[in-house]
Amino acid sequence: MNYEDKFESYMQTERGAAKSTLSAYISDIREFTDFLEQRGKQPEKANKADAAAFVLKLSEAGKSSATVNRKLASLRGFYNYLQQISVVKENPTAGIKSGKVVRKEPEFLTVEEVETLLDIKDETAAGIRDRAMLELMYATGIRASEVCSANVTDIDLRIGFISVRSSGKTRMVPIGRPARAALRTYLMGARKELLKDRKDDNALFLSYMGERLTRQGVWKILKFRAQQAGLDDKISPQILRNSFAAHMIQNGADIKSLQDILGNEDIMAMRLYLTLTKNRIMDVYDKAFPRA
Repeated sequence: MNYEDKFESYMQTERGAAKSTLSAYISDIREFTDFLEQRGKQPEKANKADAAAFVLKLSEAGKSSATVNRKLASLRGFYNYLQQISVVKENPTAGIKSGKVVRKEPEFLTVEEVETLLDIKDETAAGIRDRAMLELMYATGIRASEVCSANVTDIDLRIGFISVRSSGKTRMVPIGRPARAALRTYLMGARKELLKDRKDDNALFLSYMGERLTRQGVWKILKFRAQQAGLDDKISPQILRNSFAAHMIQNGADIKSLQDILGNEDIMAMRLYLTLTKNRIMDVYDKAFPRA
């Protein structure tokens, strides 16, 4: 019996797992079942020794602690499900400790680097769109997925807000004046040019085919414009989001307001806040204390 398919159906219908999350789960589980097959075992016959050997193999292959932990979490969920439907009595991953994840300090651009990135001297429809999109991403800190799902009707340029939908929730995020000006220019001409004959499309940002931009499209645009600005070795949508958060913190924003704007359910903003606050305190100490 194919328990992977049953688990996939369960996660989709009962747990409402996102497609991307589900795809990662199934990929991890299949990697383990392939490993078991090489050992002459079926998934329901796996034991702790098999799970430990799998983790060791991943580590020896140079996989990061974060990757190993993610795969281990996928297997835990899979075997928890097999326990629920009485296929196995014990979870073979029980008692196997996750490796320690070494967290990097959050990366972000300086204000000067952001200004260089946003200084797009391209007056084609694509150039005007790219400037408006990057201005909006920096001005609001929204995610690449939120850029893709944004509609024209989500923008209110008169009062300067965008309505952002993510994880079943909606939040209102302010838009600064430069971003509003770039969006106004884009909406008045370039978007109509990109839209072509698709008169009923509500997508805010369009590809050259007149269709809604994908996440891959956002990445390509960002990489291309970063390359032009000489920043291609240190850019991603997350780094642009980090830059917005960092510059807000450096100018006095409090963590609670920042988390509300970012729609943060992780600790990225908190880590940035603590890192930058610690650095600020050290600068004050070094300058003010005579025996620093």
